[in-house]
Amino acid sequence: MAFWEEKKLDEMTPAEWEALCDGCGRCCLIKLEDEDSGKIFKSDVHCLLLDGQTCRCSNYENRHEIVPDCIRITPENAGKIPWIPPTCAYRRLAEGRGLAWWHPLVCGDRETIVRVGISVRGRTVDERDVRDGEWQDHIVDWPDWQPGD
Repeated sequence: MAFWEEKKLDEMTPAEWEALCDGCGRCCLIKLEDEDSGKIFKSDVHCLLLDGQTCRCSNYENRHEIVPDCIRITPENAGKIPWIPPTCAYRRLAEGRGLAWWHPLVCGDRETIVRVGISVRGRTVDERDVRDGEWQDHIVDWPDWQPGD
């Protein structure tokens, strides 16, 4: 039995926890909040630390110091943060859904998330390239899309 099937999130080792990340980059997309309604909108703009081609953080160890509002996903909050993508392994496990068939730990291929359309690779804009007044032009709904299980 695989570790994610026999352990709860809070029982995993740090290495197991990190292995759950499929590297899609969806959690690194900038969220926009309507000040009046409080509604959160997803964008196709990625954090300045995300490499848009590899979907890896360019400074993972220091990300919270460089980007203070970078949220640390934990076993306690994985199923509670509403903007975490529905495809996220942490969220799926917290909700009792298990890993999806396209997850690299299940299918054995890190490129499947790109072929299926989960990865943000090549689909985003660096936040440093978005000027004031242009943010609303980057609101998208695809970060919530998920293929069938």
